[in-house]
Amino acid sequence: MKFTTSKLIRWAGLSAMAAGIIFAGIQPIHPSVNTSAFIITSFKTSMSIFGLLGITGLYARQVEETGWLGLVGYLLLTIYYAVQMCISFLESTILPLLTTVAPTFVESALGLANGTGGPMNLGALTTAYSLVSVLYLFGLLLFGIAMFRAHILPRWAAALLAISGPMAGIMFTLLPHQLDRLTSMPMGIAMVWLGYALFSKRQVNSYESLLDQRTAKSEPSKVA
Repeated sequence: MKFTTSKLIRWAGLSAMAAGIIFAGIQPIHPSVNTSAFIITSFKTSMSIFGLLGITGLYARQVEETGWLGLVGYLLLTIYYAVQMCISFLESTILPLLTTVAPTFVESALGLANGTGGPMNLGALTTAYSLVSVLYLFGLLLFGIAMFRAHILPRWAAALLAISGPMAGIMFTLLPHQLDRLTSMPMGIAMVWLGYALFSKRQVNSYESLLDQRTAKSEPSKVA
């Protein structure tokens, strides 16, 4: 099977869809370390991997059109997914082993994840959680605006991605703790929407046509 740039970008759309589905699906769930539902948090690790691939495909599809704004947004989101992947690995594999040895540490770590805080000062881990929030907010805002201006993928999906970060930050402070995770679902919906548009054959065909046009323009005209 021959892999071309357009095919790789198209398949990256599936990764974006997977990341969006997982992200939206796990938000309403508040698992406990002492229950089997805590395994749900392991999906965050795979969500980060899919997100990295999906965001890369979205950026590669419109790298010239999004300009420096798209580059900054892309870099912020890739760092966000990389940091989130490390945190998710900690939550799903290490915390369950510490429930009896260091329950205060586990309580504090879960408090950071839920935004409620904890009795122990976790130092650099607290900084990492704060960094994730900043990267999430500004990455989505800048990358979404860049895609909206590029006119390549659906603009309403790009607009939803752009406002999903600031919306989550605002609503997080207004909604009760039981509902604050629901504010992140628009981001998941936007990723599914954009990923589907990237994967759809119509988008790939238009991309290949654009490549053909640019190739034709770059070739020197032949003299009859």
